[in-house]
Amino acid sequence: MSVDIVAVSDATFAVEIEQSDRPVLIDFWAPWCGPCMALLPTVEGLASVYGDDLKVVKVNVDENPVLAEKFGVQGIPNLTLVMGSRAVALRERSRTRLVSEIDALLG
Repeated sequence: MSVDIVAVSDATFAVEIEQSDRPVLIDFWAPWCGPCMALLPTVEGLASVYGDDLKVVKVNVDENPVLAEKFGVQGIPNLTLVMGSRAVALRERSRTRLVSEIDALLG
């Protein structure tokens, strides 16, 4: 996992996400999920593109079911952008389209 990406658990959620001073991109994933592994380079690329403007975190849904339930995750991979109290599930999967979607939301 990239040093720019933080692993978040049910226990560290409040500090890492709720109390973050910047928007947070959450990658809900599991180690057995092939599409999640395929999306990993894209997620790492987003961490590089946004640097200090966006915090990128990963949540293993098998180890942290409370977070998956809190965000209504029913399938993985799932990317969710959290801006304050607002959470938006991202639909795109290509890096270029994700950047466009995130930019539009961060406006």
